Amino acid sequence: MAGLRERQKADRNQRILSAAVTQFRAEGYHSVRIEDIAEIAGVSVGTVYNYYQTKGDILIAAVALEVEEVLQAGSVIIGNPPSGADNAIMTLIFSYYDHSLKYLNKEMWRSAMALSIDGPETPQGRRYGELDRKLADQVTDLIIALQQRGDVKQELPPAALGGLLFNNLNMMFIEFVKDDAMSLATLRTAVAVQTGPLTRLIATGEEA
Repeated sequence: MAGLRERQKADRNQRILSAAVTQFRAEGYHSVRIEDIAEIAGVSVGTVYNYYQTKGDILIAAVALEVEEVLQAGSVIIGNPPSGADNAIMTLIFSYYDHSLKYLNKEMWRSAMALSIDGPETPQGRRYGELDRKLADQVTDLIIALQQRGDVKQELPPAALGGLLFNNLNMMFIEFVKDDAMSLATLRTAVAVQTGPLTRLIATGEEA
């Protein structure tokens, strides 16, 4: 019986989150009401509040859904990185970008970022920051894997390199979501131009 209740609870949560993502994308985050989400999900308003205290909590949950899938895809890349430092690093970065609009659109990303900046010590802000740290750690994990394989210079600190690479790809992503006209192809080209010189500098002689 407990297992059934857990499955029902997970199903309601999934319906709420799916309804919210659909409405946020169609109507815009700021225009959507909790009542709209409840109606689409087929649950009561009270049920929505049992799962999420605010609309912002729902949005950050959508961000978490996006990021967790990105991390899963990234772990596959780290398990068997493409040959060469530049190729491996850009493959991971591009996997982040290519998945970034699966659940969220640019307006939703901007709203989520604003929530995290406006309230860094709120549960929403802390969760957003935690997701960023997981991504940064994964970039560091890739650097470690490339060092172990001999593609990246052993004397370089992997955490510092991972943080540097993540901060740049994150800033480029912020510029992307700020500009509704910018395409993913333009973003990929821009980050390759910026990241390429660094990946060549950190590569071993054989890979540089």
